[in-house]
Amino acid sequence: MNDIKYFFSTDFFHSFPPVNFVWELLHWIPHYLQQQKLGEIKISLPIGVYLENPHLISIEEGTIVESGSYIKGPVKIGKNCQIRQGAYIRENVILEEGAVVGHATEVKNSIFLAKAHAAHFNYVGDSILGENTNLGAGVKCANFKLDHGEVKVLFEGKRIATGLQKLGLILGDGSQIGCNAVTSPGTLMGKGVLCNPCKYTSGFIPSHSRVK
Repeated sequence: MNDIKYFFSTDFFHSFPPVNFVWELLHWIPHYLQQQKLGEIKISLPIGVYLENPHLISIEEGTIVESGSYIKGPVKIGKNCQIRQGAYIRENVILEEGAVVGHATEVKNSIFLAKAHAAHFNYVGDSILGENTNLGAGVKCANFKLDHGEVKVLFEGKRIATGLQKLGLILGDGSQIGCNAVTSPGTLMGKGVLCNPCKYTSGFIPSHSRVK
């Protein structure tokens, strides 16, 4: 869990400070965004798109933002992304090239690497979605415990303290989660994991596993 490459092959995180655990990357999202040249919107936006703090929002060429979407900066949206009608993007969000935030999907304090898709009725909070990942319709990435306590990650029978009150899903490259599944706070899935629909999943799921 301290090896970023176990989850993500990208070089994107080379600009982040070294971390002991992969979830600590989330802490550095605001710092990363502060170093970016935000406020550049390189596309035409249709009537009905609402931008809050537009000076803290950047949108690259080729991206489509549909009417009815709401974006609150700071946010950095890369090339050729899709922000569909009814999407709600809330602060400290990074979308790499080809990412999709779909209808009725809410995202906050999260990173979508290249071609990560959350296309229909999803909640993604305090999470990282790897390259070429997909959340089926209705998938919810829970990030907050019912008792409001510290999120702990279950790994090899032990619970590892994260120091975080909010931590959602770490989803490795190429993994897919079926429709209407729910991941508990602090769920980690390696690369190439397939999770069946309507499953409740928690803890650490090794790469190339099938969650049935």
